[in-house]
Parts: sequence; C-alpha cells; structure tokens
Amino acid sequence: METDLILQHGRKREQRAVLCFVVQDGRVLLIRKKRGLGAGKINAPGGRIEPGESAMDAARRETKEEVGLTPNGLARAGELFFRFTDGLDLYCTVFTAQSAAGGMIETDEAEPFWCPTTDIPYAEMWADDEKWLPWLLSGKPFRGTFRFEDDRMLEHRVEPLDGD
Repeated sequence: METDLILQHGRKREQRAVLCFVVQDGRVLLIRKKRGLGAGKINAPGGRIEPGESAMDAARRETKEEVGLTPNGLARAGELFFRFTDGLDLYCTVFTAQSAAGGMIETDEAEPFWCPTTDIPYAEMWADDEKWLPWLLSGKPFRGTFRFEDDRMLEHRVEPLDGD
C-alpha cells in the first residue's frame, strides 16, 4: 500500500495528530484513553494538532493536558498514516521524549501509567501498535501505513523512514 493512497486530497475528514512516548529507565509512559477515537484502548498521550501549531508543540501540549507532565528532549521518531473506511484520514507524527517534568495526574482524557518496555500490553492497544512500536523502542525511524474498518486493521505496512 502506498502512502499516497492513504491521504488523498478531497476526502471529507483529513486530520493531523501527534503521539508522544516518554521513554526512560526501561519504562514508557502510556495512557488508558477515556474518550474520543480509541476510548478504552491503551496508547500514548497525544491528539490533534491545532491550527498554526507545530507537531512538536502539539506533542508537548497534549502530554501536559492529558497527564500533567511536560516532555523533555522531544525527537521525531516516525510517522503514521491511517485511512478509515468511514472517511477519516489521519496523519500522525510520533515523538519520543527522554524524560518528563511535573507531577503525573489522571484527567478526563486519560489514566496514565508507567509500563516496562519489555511488557507492552499490545492486546489492549490498536492492532497497528504491535507493528511499529518495536521500531520506536529500538530507535529505528519508521513510516507506517494502515487501513482500518472501525478498530479492525485491514491492511498495514511499516518501513524505514528515509532521510532521518
């Protein structure tokens, strides 16, 4: 599946989003999402990019809003392209952070927790996470393309991200 098949101009619902994985001391910060797309699933802090906002600024803002922590040492880890059969196209920039400052809190959006990187709860996550999250955890830049019907993955491909 080619990336240009994922985001085609003219689709009704094209959105840009971010995910931020804070990885430190053999653990990764995850959340159980309480509402919105993927409610009930485990993921990382993240969300939509606001108009005029950079992806990195959105990653910092969303992490602070969802879990009370400000990520430090943000770095772009990869990109994900999602096409949902209901018409939603989602382009997601994925970041890692070396640490986070502040006090972790539960919010209306998310229940945060630290998870050992060796014990990722893939069975409670989106099906695509198992395909690309190992790349992130091993420090390999990646590009993933996925097609979903509701929360069922129909197609996927993960490849190295060139130029990084």
